[in-house]
Amino acid sequence: MIFSTNYADVLKLVDQIEPHKYGHTRNYVDGAITKLSPYISRGLISVKTIFDSLLQKNISPNEVVKFVQQLAWREYFQHVWQHKNIDEDIKSNQENFIDNYFSEAIYQASTGIHAIDLAIQEFYKTGYLHNHLRLYIASLACNVAQSHWKMPAQWMYYYLLDADWASNSCSWQWVGGSFSSKKYYANQENINHYTKTWQQHTFLDKSYEEIREMNVPQHLTSKIDLKLKTNLPTKSDLVVDKSKKTVIYNFYNLDPLWHKAEDVNRILLLEPSHFEKYPVCDKSLKFAIDLSKNIPLLNIFVGEFSEIISQVDAKTICYKEHPAFAHYQGIKENRDWIFKDIQGYYPSFFKFWQQCEKVLKDY
Repeated sequence: MIFSTNYADVLKLVDQIEPHKYGHTRNYVDGAITKLSPYISRGLISVKTIFDSLLQKNISPNEVVKFVQQLAWREYFQHVWQHKNIDEDIKSNQENFIDNYFSEAIYQASTGIHAIDLAIQEFYKTGYLHNHLRLYIASLACNVAQSHWKMPAQWMYYYLLDADWASNSCSWQWVGGSFSSKKYYANQENINHYTKTWQQHTFLDKSYEEIREMNVPQHLTSKIDLKLKTNLPTKSDLVVDKSKKTVIYNFYNLDPLWHKAEDVNRILLLEPSHFEKYPVCDKSLKFAIDLSKNIPLLNIFVGEFSEIISQVDAKTICYKEHPAFAHYQGIKENRDWIFKDIQGYYPSFFKFWQQCEKVLKDY
């Protein structure tokens, strides 16, 4: 699977969405998925871009609730990150984990579960994983291999083109039970059904009750301690025209329409401190940098925000709000939300969605 980094191509993908079909097939690996998550995660487009495209086609959001819910999940996870430390267990401690490492078999794509192993091999090549396979892998790592969610989640984030720590961390914690009322399990029958495979006699070819009660399978007992590192471009000098406003882009904001008509300094800020905390692989970083080429006259600066503020008056700096960059100073602008008036922390997506439904009644 190849993801174009051309903005016009991405807009074509938005136009090609089949929201009705998506609702019926999204859980299958060959379902009518949008393949837009890498562009949403990098801020090239927003969930509101997609929502507005439905309205432009005269598709009522209430006709495609399953599709709109997936957009709402993304907003919900972002709000969780705004209000909670998602680097740690959010609601309760993960139960019954035995280590803080990562299953070597999962890392090596040698679990013996064919659908999962093939998906991981493709993942390393493409940076893409179907959402259902993400759940399967997370369940295998957290609940079957009994590792804490954090390191496996960092591994997946590292290789994802749609690396979004909010969606990633919260989803892993939902699977592991630290952000949900119970852990998520998948057995071989479920995996076969949604991946259209027919494997039998694996350690997951059991009932859910048996899987919950079994010891860690021999296949998954070997664990590794991952040392993930981001290889940033060579640092260059910061060059700005102090007579102009400076707009700051980053790994989560590559919006080519943002302040497009203005004559400003445009800086893509790649902070070593950010990537030390949230490392990504070469493919993921290259994808982001290639997407940034849709923004004319953009300068890449590898350094810390403090280095910019030492040369530029904060009053002339503009940036988009994001929990990963709360240390920025200057004029903070809101991101594009579908449900812009629904703010704050909700302990569950269900409670958040109840508020969203009230808004959707007006469509």
